[in-house]
Amino acid sequence: MVMLTELIHQRNCKKNEMVTDVHTGEIACSSCGIVSLEPIVDLGTESAGLNATDYQNNSRVGAKRSLKMIDMGLSTLIEAKDKDVTGKSLSIENRRMFYRLRMWDRNSRSAVTSKSFQKAFTLLDAISSKLGLPESVIEESAYLFRKIAARKILAGRSTAAMLSATIYATCRITDTPRTLQDISDAANIKKKVLQRTYRFLAKEMNLSPEAYTPSEFVSRIAKGLNLSEKTQRLTFKILDLCAKKHVSTSKNPMAMAAAAIHLAATTNDEKVSQLKISKISGISAVTIRERRKEIVTKIGDVTVGQNL
Repeated sequence: MVMLTELIHQRNCKKNEMVTDVHTGEIACSSCGIVSLEPIVDLGTESAGLNATDYQNNSRVGAKRSLKMIDMGLSTLIEAKDKDVTGKSLSIENRRMFYRLRMWDRNSRSAVTSKSFQKAFTLLDAISSKLGLPESVIEESAYLFRKIAARKILAGRSTAAMLSATIYATCRITDTPRTLQDISDAANIKKKVLQRTYRFLAKEMNLSPEAYTPSEFVSRIAKGLNLSEKTQRLTFKILDLCAKKHVSTSKNPMAMAAAAIHLAATTNDEKVSQLKISKISGISAVTIRERRKEIVTKIGDVTVGQNL
């Protein structure tokens, strides 16, 4: 029927200009006024014109699922109202039944595993906020921590240390440049403790992520120093040559990046002090000087920029 109406309209109407009424969902011709028998579906957002409370009350899907939530966003909440869907009061027998269900639900949430997850995921939110981690890394960290809990290796160990080591492992796996010192500072845990916990975790979970490269930290330091593009490009060239000469092998990647940036800056006559680089990178000025000397020894003097 719809197809027949449209065919007749197309033959008889010269302009055949269809317009849509967003309020009624009808499609009509602006020339002859004929209305299509097939209404359209409103593709607009369901939350239009609603505040946060009204949106939640009218939502048909609930909150989003997330691995960093204790129940992953899949739990059912039993409200304390002793009324049925029509608003009528429940019988005494049903009230007692729902009271027992609420108690069981509350006790199940306070189990040992749930408490461990609650503490860990609260800390995960705090650390990720300080480090500026993307949502994908946060979810991966929560997923890995759940796997660790399933292996039952959390007993007798600090939840904070295990969670911090999990975050560091996830950053390594996802190529998100964050150092042990970064996570140590964000979690308020000693670096040695975090390092020891990470080694234990990597062994138990059979993790072997690739080591960071100095190049991954260049943009982070350069942004803090407001370096020119010319100096950043030279820094990458220096690090590339260092890798070919095996200068950066088994060295702290952040220290190598800091040293290369200082060498590139002085080569381009860009005034950047070692102390400022040290403050941004977290590497001591002494270490930066030592790494710079090593680079110069291997690839040449500061005029290396002319040879790249």
